[in-house]
Amino acid sequence: MRRLRLIRRRFGRRFGYARLICVALLLGLAALRVTDFEPIQELRVRTFDFYQRFDPRVKTARPVTIIDIDEASLKKFGQWPWPRTQLADMVINLANLGAVAIAFDVVFSEPDRLNPDVAANSMRYLDELTRSRLRQLPSNDQTLADAIRRARVVLGETGLDKVVSEIDEDLPFTGFATRGLEAGAADPRFYEFPGLLRNVPVLEKVSAGRGLITIVPERDGIIRRVPMMMQAQGHMMPSLTLEMLRVVSGTSTILARYDKNGVKSFVLRGFEIPTDEVGKLWVHFAAQDPSIYVSATSVLDGTAPVEKIRGKLVLIGTSAAALNDIKTTPVDPHMPGVEIHAQVLEAALIHAVLSQPNYALGLELLAALALGILVIIFAPNLGPVTLVIVGALFATVLFGTSWYYYREQRLLIDFTYPLLSTTAIYLTLIFASFVREQAQRKQVRLQFAQYMSPVLVEQLAHSPERLVLGGEERELTIMFSDVRGFTTISESYKSDPQGLTALMNRFLTPLTNAILARKGYIDKYMGDAIMAFWNAPLDDKEHQINACNAALDMLEKIDELNTVRKSEADGGGHAYIPINVGVGLNTGVAVVGNMGSDLKFNYSVLGDSVNLASRLEGQSKEYGFPIIAGSKTALAAKDKFAILELDFIMVKGKKEPEVIYAIAGREDVAQSGRFQRLRNLTIEMLACYRSRDWEGALAAIERGRQTDDAHSLELLYDLYEARILDYQKNPPPDDWNGAFALLTK
Repeated sequence: MRRLRLIRRRFGRRFGYARLICVALLLGLAALRVTDFEPIQELRVRTFDFYQRFDPRVKTARPVTIIDIDEASLKKFGQWPWPRTQLADMVINLANLGAVAIAFDVVFSEPDRLNPDVAANSMRYLDELTRSRLRQLPSNDQTLADAIRRARVVLGETGLDKVVSEIDEDLPFTGFATRGLEAGAADPRFYEFPGLLRNVPVLEKVSAGRGLITIVPERDGIIRRVPMMMQAQGHMMPSLTLEMLRVVSGTSTILARYDKNGVKSFVLRGFEIPTDEVGKLWVHFAAQDPSIYVSATSVLDGTAPVEKIRGKLVLIGTSAAALNDIKTTPVDPHMPGVEIHAQVLEAALIHAVLSQPNYALGLELLAALALGILVIIFAPNLGPVTLVIVGALFATVLFGTSWYYYREQRLLIDFTYPLLSTTAIYLTLIFASFVREQAQRKQVRLQFAQYMSPVLVEQLAHSPERLVLGGEERELTIMFSDVRGFTTISESYKSDPQGLTALMNRFLTPLTNAILARKGYIDKYMGDAIMAFWNAPLDDKEHQINACNAALDMLEKIDELNTVRKSEADGGGHAYIPINVGVGLNTGVAVVGNMGSDLKFNYSVLGDSVNLASRLEGQSKEYGFPIIAGSKTALAAKDKFAILELDFIMVKGKKEPEVIYAIAGREDVAQSGRFQRLRNLTIEMLACYRSRDWEGALAAIERGRQTDDAHSLELLYDLYEARILDYQKNPPPDDWNGAFALLTK
């Protein structure tokens, strides 16, 4: 068992289970292609449709003419079907004009309803002599048969989905032979109709040929391939076009050639028509061509252009929408069925047919297997940009090869299957890589979440290589916050330590949320105090703005909490001590990174700017403002907040003095008249103070105390008044620059 686990571990390390899955997927997709799974087939034929729309067949000759029973003909000669004497006239006129062969894209399955004997039996008020004379006249069917006997005419027949009558075996059928098919073997997978609708016997006996006019669309209703040979009611039946070509070539029997995949082609005297393995011809469509249409009216009245008839194969059919013979092709959504027959004849006669060679499947499988193996071997070791470039190159080569075969060789080689197969394998590798990385990240989270900050844990989960000691210098905005008088609050919970813990959670949670909501990073909790910073580990271009907003949000959260706590105290009849928070903010360069020992470390910051932020938080109670900021923080935020200069101080342990400011509110406060008055009085007082104008400074303080909002600056006024009185007794040295040295941290 241990040896087996070792083998599995080595296999997974060297080859990888993802690659093994991809090999299985590659073989599975190959099996689907061999069985021609419908979605794969659909994608393939849609691609071939695009080829034909983009580059349809260009007509270099027009060997076929369509005699169109069009709307004008129906208007002139009445509704269809016309009397067969009229059709006989049409056949005779076409033969006299030099038509090589004539084919009907209609079926005469019943005797003409206008035959003289039918009229004799159905018309009222005729005398017996007239009835007798009518019965002696030749039938319209015989008249048409006589015309057909004088020309080479191919009659159309229709395959049916059920048997409607027994087949008259005495009527002629086209001969059919095979080559390459074992003796006694069943015929290949020809399209099969249970029933067959033939013409009346008098016409069948004299026609030069008989072929099925039924055009079978693909599953989506589009005509792409036309069956050249079909089975109908147990008989092998050629299509109308194949039968017409047989008649023209003078061949008595149609020969079907086979290879190991099925039908390869149909052979007539003089040329060979390639098909797919089930005997269908891929039609290379040209755009619809009105020039090959001649109205049936002009043929009947003798005005048909001779050059469009002489030496042509003539198809008689309809473009009239009312006769419901409109089909959809890759190049035209509304093409008359008779023109599809014409396009098949044209393509066969000028050797411009499309074909999907029997080696196409092997070529597609080979391309898919080769590309799939290359992707399996090399994709996990390549970067994303390289993969995109290589993938685009592969796709271009596949498409280019397929397009070349179509454009130059008229061969249909599918590139979508190899591309689909390769893409599926690539996506599987990506998914497997994603799953593997997620597992690694989960493992890192489980190992380090207990003693590292969540943000750092996520960083390590994405980049485990960062588990090293060290840091980098960058500009940060640092925050320290602390609860004022927390010792007094704690003493009130001496007999309820759980209550104190719950209280800490109640105020630390909203304060933390306020910081995180403004993109801050919580460095640590120190009892009731919080240390946080901005612009690391993620870049934050507005770190000073976000820090100031977070500080103001914290005060709002505390006010909300105090309101709730007071209501609770009033309702419970116990003492209420409000929570007040002081915040220090400072911006400056600091070292940020993983700091500690090889066994345990934390993502934190070090530097003078950090120390100053801590000192400023401690001074908030002295100046009477809950938020005090260093100069870099305040000046960066001056356009969005109410900034009030407080002092010019020398922090213990620092050589350079620092101007400090109060963050008194947001922009709406800054624009208020109340703040503007306080700000102007403070500026005046500081100017007098720093110029040693003690009396002027005291006068400014006195005026400030007489304003309606004096309470907000009371502590600041008291602080400066005490300093000034001391300086009056003990003046500062001559080189004094206005800075005040803090005696405590």
